Amino acid sequence: MSIHGEHPFLPAESERSPVRRLRGRLAAPVTVWTAVDKGERAGLTVSSVLVADGDPGYVVGVLDPLSDLWDALRNSGAAVVNVLGWQHRQLADAFGYVAPAPGGPFRSATWIDTEWGPALAGASAWAGCRLSGVPAAELGNTELGWTELGWGVEVRLRVEHTEIGADLPPLVHRRGRYSTF
Repeated sequence: MSIHGEHPFLPAESERSPVRRLRGRLAAPVTVWTAVDKGERAGLTVSSVLVADGDPGYVVGVLDPLSDLWDALRNSGAAVVNVLGWQHRQLADAFGYVAPAPGGPFRSATWIDTEWGPALAGASAWAGCRLSGVPAAELGNTELGWTELGWGVEVRLRVEHTEIGADLPPLVHRRGRYSTF
């Protein structure tokens, strides 16, 4: 066995997706989206997030279509978008399923049950949201709340409630690493 300075499973730079490399150059906020379906909690770390102000406001995100969160959100129609601070790095990794979380990622922090799903106690902010639109099967492909986008699913959530917490140093993801400013 030898020790290498580079990541052993990372493809050579010439073999990496140019779109993924472009995305990696952008600083992205780190959030954890949570939902409850039939009494079961689900959550996922999401950095592909945009907040659109308005009346109502919206949160737009790109989710893994195979995630438990997407299943729970589609079934329940509601979610909480939790904005993480620098001190939540390990929580972000637990919900990103890249770090161990004995007993599941929800055991890694304190959560407040809301009508939209679990809200992180001590979050920088959180929003209680409803899935915008209805499934295509019910409307004949008009006014969807989601659509396939790249390798994910683009989801529009209508913001119904916000809680603003302490102004924490933000957790930002860029080039595969967390940082703050």
